[in-house]
Amino acid sequence: MATIFSRIIAGEIPSYKVAEDEKFYAFLDINPLVKGHTLVVPKQEVDYLFDLSDADLAAMQVFAKHIALAIKKAFPCQKVGQAVIGLEVPHAHIHLIPIQHESDMLFSNPKLKLTPEEFQSIAQAIRAHL
Repeated sequence: MATIFSRIIAGEIPSYKVAEDEKFYAFLDINPLVKGHTLVVPKQEVDYLFDLSDADLAAMQVFAKHIALAIKKAFPCQKVGQAVIGLEVPHAHIHLIPIQHESDMLFSNPKLKLTPEEFQSIAQAIRAHL
């Protein structure tokens, strides 16, 4: 059975897409810690990030880097933090989160409740810097 991320990549479930190429897909987290919180996933359905081939893992980090640079321009911050937890969905993914403080990366923090229009505006702001 396909993961929710595979279904998003296939267009079966709507998402706020930021970018994609032949191997990777980036979209906004629908339960963001802050505005600009983006997920980067491989199109290949792999549960654990470190089960990717070395080449694919390296390529995913380079893809994520381009997204992170665009996030930083769209949402000025100290840095764009990267988190790999991978327990909530059995599909490898990287969280990219614009942060001002380390505490902005705490997944126990309250999640933002945004409207579809706000999500669309955030995705467009990031895409504008790619």
